[in-house]
Amino acid sequence: MPEFLKLVSPQSAAERFKQHLPVFQPQSELIPTAEAVGRVTAEAVRAGEPSPAFSRSTVDGYAVRAADVYGASDGLPAYLELAGEVPMGGAPAFAIKAGQAAVIYTGGMLPEGADAVVMLEYSQETRANEVELFRPVAVGENVVKRGEDVAENQVVVPAGQRLRPAEIGGLMALGITHVRVNRQPRLGILSSGDEVVPPDQPALPGQVRDCNTYSLAALVRQEGGLPATYPIIPDRVEAMSAAVARALAENDGVIITAGSSASTRDLTAEVIQAQGQPGVLVHGISIKPGKPTILAVVNGKPVIGLPGNPVSTLVIAELFVRPMVAYLAGVKQKNWTPEVSAELTVNVPSQAGREDWIPVRLIEAGSGWKAEPVFFKSSLIFNLAQADGMVKCDLDATGLEAGQQVSVRLLN
Repeated sequence: MPEFLKLVSPQSAAERFKQHLPVFQPQSELIPTAEAVGRVTAEAVRAGEPSPAFSRSTVDGYAVRAADVYGASDGLPAYLELAGEVPMGGAPAFAIKAGQAAVIYTGGMLPEGADAVVMLEYSQETRANEVELFRPVAVGENVVKRGEDVAENQVVVPAGQRLRPAEIGGLMALGITHVRVNRQPRLGILSSGDEVVPPDQPALPGQVRDCNTYSLAALVRQEGGLPATYPIIPDRVEAMSAAVARALAENDGVIITAGSSASTRDLTAEVIQAQGQPGVLVHGISIKPGKPTILAVVNGKPVIGLPGNPVSTLVIAELFVRPMVAYLAGVKQKNWTPEVSAELTVNVPSQAGREDWIPVRLIEAGSGWKAEPVFFKSSLIFNLAQADGMVKCDLDATGLEAGQQVSVRLLN
């Protein structure tokens, strides 16, 4: 088992963790598309029909043959015969011939023979059954062609992609009212410590209320998992061993908080190691906050031991727990972490050989953003609640300078 304080870099820790994670294929279920936002597709979704199903106008105006308005201008307008009006929600009962135009509205079906639409503001009706047009249009202008968005049988959502509102709307537009998604992974969340009490109880002198269980459960739920919370575990080997064994049996992965600090690290690490193979992979990461983090795999299930301090817990959860939940949810398509560029407002010191993550508050400044560090103590969670994101100071850096452009990893 790796020794504590034999620290590894965050990148090395993540790579070692990933190498030992087994190939995981979640079970799937068919659910209504309307309820599938945030879920991960279990298979590729194909379009059963083209979208749009017919060529249609994107503006109010006149459907024409582009050749009939070539060179039209204010001084030399084109005069076309009105062939009719396109009904909304129906197909036109006429075709456009040379020298003809038809009234059409946004979304209306393009009549046969027409290949473009002149916008309404570039027209006027001068005589009965005749329209005067002042602008030329190219073939396809102000028109969405049949199948321009999606071709029939095209893969519209690949397997392993998290469904967003855009995909939900797109699937509904294609008449796909049910979609097969991966079952949501269950993550057991254990909080330990003789000093920790439930949030609904008075905290006596020397005691603290459990907040880590609930912030971690919220993060797991936000990432698409199902959190399973358990009673607070006292700092005793028998109690922790029983709780971890139960959580491993009932879940796809386990998160333990408060048992990886310096005073109780051996207890947590030894309990995890005794549960199965390969056991603890990493115990100690060159990072602040969160140095005493534990990464393990037990009989094919990932286990992460987090520091007990709330800020440390959430910083490490952003870096390691969130990707783990996405992996167990079957996410194969890259989910980019949203970032913005900002100008650092003050100098930030750092220790070379350690990766520092600094919470920052974003301040709008003219055409850009400024990043104001939120200097924190790792036991004070509302320090982190004031932050909009985090800035990384690399292992080989000794700090960041005021005025420097930094990349801010936004907190969800």
